[in-house]
Parts: sequence; C-alpha cells; structure tokens
Amino acid sequence: MIWQYEKLRTHAQKIMGWVESQQNKVKFGGIRQHANAMWNNMSSGEKLAAGIIALNTIVFAAWRVPALESVMIKYFSSSPVSGASSLSMLLSTFSHYSLLHYAANMYVLWSFSTVMGSVLGKEQMLGFYLSAGVISSFTSYCFKIIKKSARPSIGASGAIIALLGATCITFPNSKLQIAFIGDIIPHSFTADSAMKAILIFDSFGLLFGWKLFDHAAHLGGMLFGIWYMKYGRELIWENREPVMRLWHKLRGKPSQ
Repeated sequence: MIWQYEKLRTHAQKIMGWVESQQNKVKFGGIRQHANAMWNNMSSGEKLAAGIIALNTIVFAAWRVPALESVMIKYFSSSPVSGASSLSMLLSTFSHYSLLHYAANMYVLWSFSTVMGSVLGKEQMLGFYLSAGVISSFTSYCFKIIKKSARPSIGASGAIIALLGATCITFPNSKLQIAFIGDIIPHSFTADSAMKAILIFDSFGLLFGWKLFDHAAHLGGMLFGIWYMKYGRELIWENREPVMRLWHKLRGKPSQ
C-alpha cells in the first residue's frame, strides 16, 4: 500500500511540476522499439512477473559462482538453523538451484500473473506474493522444528502455490490443464478440483514424510492464498486508508 501511495504522489508531483512536458520523442533503433512495444503490450501483472523472474534469474546465476556459495547457502536457502533464518525466509523465495525447478516455477508465475494482476493490482499482488513467500517459509520452519530437521529449502513454490490458491478460490469453475501435456493428451479440470488435489497431495506428503517437495511450504502457501482472498483482502487491503493517511502526514505535501 505504501508503494501505491508513492506512485500516486509521484504522479501528482509530475502534474504540478510539468504543465507541459515533451511528448512524442522519436526513438531510434529497431530492437529498442520492439522491446518498448512488447513491454507496453504487457498487462500490469505480467510486468510485475517479469521483474520477479528477472530477480530469480540473477539469483539462479549466482548459485553458479563458486565464490558466492557460502553467501547463497546462508541467505538464499531457508532453514531454522541457518545464520540468517529470518532474512532467508524472504530471499529463498527468489532462489532456485535446479533449472527444471526454476523453469517450472517461473512458467506458472507467468501463467497466472495476468489474471491475478487484474484482480489485485500490481501493488497488492506484490505485497501478496512477498507475504506468501515468507509465510510458506515460516510454515516450513515450524514443521522442520517439530521434526528436528535442519534440511534447507529453496524456491518460489510456496509463493506461487499461494497465487494458484488465490486464483482457484476466486475462479473455482475455470478450466485448467497441465502445461505441455494438454497438447499431447487433451484434458481439463476445474480450478476448484486442482486446489483440492494439491491440498490432498501435500497433506499426504507431510503425513508420510515424502521428501520430493517441501510439502509444508506448499500447504502454507496454498492456505494463505485461500485465506487472503476470502478474508485477508478485506481485512487488510480494504482497510489501508488509515495507514496511507498516516504515511501522507509523515511525508508532507508534494513539493512543486
């Protein structure tokens, strides 16, 4: 919500400071024009997703630098016994070591970015995404402490499954299909069915101790996504006006 306020403030400053601004600058270079056209054609959700994917790509590349290994393990893998357990709950959300893990998560993020960007707006979507990442990591921590496990976790899966859960609870009758398989074996299922299947799968994974995924993080992310769209959005985002009013008072009037 602070980001949204600062955007509005910046627009106000431009309006007051620039009565007449220079327009219609000619931009040279085919690549730049093509890139600008692609960016302008993106939805607000896709633009946010592009930024998140860029950060994930940088972190993915950083794992390949041997000199950064100790930093990556400490700050970009989440474990309750790591040297930076609080900060790594957030930073691990942008961290992938496996190319398949990275590609799958970024594909799903991009796939749902437009619909959730239109529902939440990019400011709320970013706040939702970051909160989901931290909460899913915290859920994973709780389970690891109970199981006395120090096994680290990385990946955006918790945040992305929260995004999936938010989509499924908002549009339960929407038709989904598994990426790429639908081109070979035609199939579809409702978003509500997908949500229930993921909840059941990760519950069994937690119960039987499967180690293929961080099932606790997945469950935490999915449940947060469902809770936020049913209750949290109204409780938090719809009541942001007092916070923005206080922030405006602290910031003062925009300078001309």
